[in-house]
Amino acid sequence: MSEQRDPDMELDCTAVIADVWLILDGECDESTRARLQHHMDHCSPCIEAYGIEEKIKGLLSRKCGGDRAPDSLRDRLTLEIRKLVTVTRIETTEA
Repeated sequence: MSEQRDPDMELDCTAVIADVWLILDGECDESTRARLQHHMDHCSPCIEAYGIEEKIKGLLSRKCGGDRAPDSLRDRLTLEIRKLVTVTRIETTEA
C-alpha cells in the first residue's frame, strides 16, 4: 500500500505562521485559507502560533479601539516579520 502525499502538509511552517494574519484579517482567498487551515489542523506548532496571534489581534483590537494603521506601516511590519521568521528559521536550522 502506498502512502498518499498531502501537499498541504508539505507547506513550510514558517510560511504558514507568517500568513496567519491573512486568515485573521480575512485577507486571503478561500483556497489559500482552506490550504492554510488544513495544514494548521494537522500541525500543532502552527495551530499554537495561530492561537497566540489570534489573542494578540483581539488584544490590539480592544486596546486600539478599531483604529486602522496606515497601509504603508502594515506593509513595512509585514516585511519585517517575514524577515524575522526567515532569520529565526535559518539560525534554528544551522544550530
